[in-house]
Parts: sequence; structure tokens; C-alpha cells
Amino acid sequence: MAKHRKLTIKRFKVKFAQIKRKGWIKSKRKGSTGIGHTLEQLLGVTENNIALPDLSIVELKAHRIGSSSMITLFTFNRKAWKINPHAAIKKYGTRDDNGRLGMYFTMARTPNSMGLFLNVDETAISVRHISGEVVAEWQLEALAKRFMQKTPGLVLVSAFSEMRGDTEWFKYDRAQLLTETSSDIIKNQFLSGNVLFDIRMDRLPTKNELRYLQKSDWLQWSFKDWIEL
Repeated sequence: MAKHRKLTIKRFKVKFAQIKRKGWIKSKRKGSTGIGHTLEQLLGVTENNIALPDLSIVELKAHRIGSSSMITLFTFNRKAWKINPHAAIKKYGTRDDNGRLGMYFTMARTPNSMGLFLNVDETAISVRHISGEVVAEWQLEALAKRFMQKTPGLVLVSAFSEMRGDTEWFKYDRAQLLTETSSDIIKNQFLSGNVLFDIRMDRLPTKNELRYLQKSDWLQWSFKDWIEL
């Protein structure tokens, strides 16, 4: 396997300017991951990480302009349950295609089929039932801290896309370095419906996962500082 030098912000800016000048570029892979894979190939990198001058590493993410897709920014702790998780599964769970009972929900502020919804107040985000029962709760400050631990920053590349026959083409248009967040920013993103919680939980501990999902077209709004690259 060929070795590649670490991609710095300085080298990224030079390479990205060259990519923009190419105009429309044929995807090097079919499917949803084609946009990121094609960008990595054009940049000559094998990992989607970029080194900053202060020696920190940020992730490189690419998205299609106008897409309604969700991006997982991080998973977070399970210490927020206000009722026993197994009891929650039994009470509010549904069965998957294999008949296994679990909680498989993408949570929003509108109640789902089981009557569960996200509640946002001044200090916390919670999963509640329409009966008033609080199933789980996360302090906004703790979420902001987890966000900064897992996503201290990222380089977001935005691209136009179009299909030509059965092949997707990309026109990479914009790159931004996004850093820092706060509990107020996270709260406002939940209130705007740009951030959702994804619960994937069954009776097997290894299958339990809580994910923080961000609408890709609104990703920059989860960060405090934006720098155009």
C-alpha cells in the first residue's frame, strides 16, 4: 500500500482549490459513500483526518448540497436512563424483523408511534412519554462536553451532485473548518429540528447505542466558529 503524507490544512487548501477547478467529477464509487470516497481519492489520503497547526486532528466529512440525509457526529453514554433500560424496552419497545424486542427509534420532538418524544428545556434534553414519564435525560452541558470530546472540529466539504444515467457526478464547491460548540447551540439545534437522537437498543448489551444525528445540510450550525478554506 502506498504511503501518504499527513494532510495538513495548508496542503488541503491547495489540493481543494485544484479539485474545484476540475468542475464535475465522476464518482469513484456507487452509493451514499461515493462522495466521501471520491474526495479522499482526489486528495490522495487513506484516512479522512486532517492535522491542524496546533497538532490536533479533525475529521473530514463531505455532503451533498440539498440532501436531507443525517450524519452521526458521535455516540454517547448510557447513564441517562430514568427507568431501567430493560423495563423501558419491555414497555415501549417494538419487534424487529427477527422478532426481537427492542427500542429502534430516531427521536424527534413529535411523539412517535409509541408515544415517545424529545423534550427540550433550559438545561436538559429528555426522552419522554406522552403520559409524562421521563425515560431518559441528558444535561445540555454534558452533551456539549461529549460533543467537544468526540468532534472538536471537522472540515466540511459541500458538493453539488447529479446523476448521469446510473452514474453520480460531483462538483465540489465549498470547504469550511468548523470548531467549538456550546450548550446553547446544541439546544437551539434540537429546537430547530436539525438534531435528533437515534436509539438502537435491545436486550443484548453489545447492541445498545445512542447516537447524535445532525441534518447534513445544517451541520455547520452545530459549531460556533466557521472558517472558509
